[in-house]
Amino acid sequence: MTVQLVTVFQQNGSALSKIDGICRFGGAGIALTLHSIDAVLPLILDEADEYFPRDLSAELVLDYLTHPDLSDELARLCSSRGLPLIASGKKARYPGVFSPPT
Repeated sequence: MTVQLVTVFQQNGSALSKIDGICRFGGAGIALTLHSIDAVLPLILDEADEYFPRDLSAELVLDYLTHPDLSDELARLCSSRGLPLIASGKKARYPGVFSPPT
């Protein structure tokens, strides 16, 4: 069985219901890695890259971050590494970033 490596980024539990659905319906076919950013953040982040791991190994990345600077940095990071990113409801315009409406 092929296992898909999926990494989820969330803030303050923003992806918990989605993660539950992935685990319930994805079963053994998905290896899930969760990165939670739960710090109190300023309105503007000048150095958003410090919140992301240096080694991001995934086949698919899901963005459930609520801070726009974090979402933009994640989109830039994934695009530069050729990792597909699903950022539902976001307005990121980078190659490989998919922003379906919510």
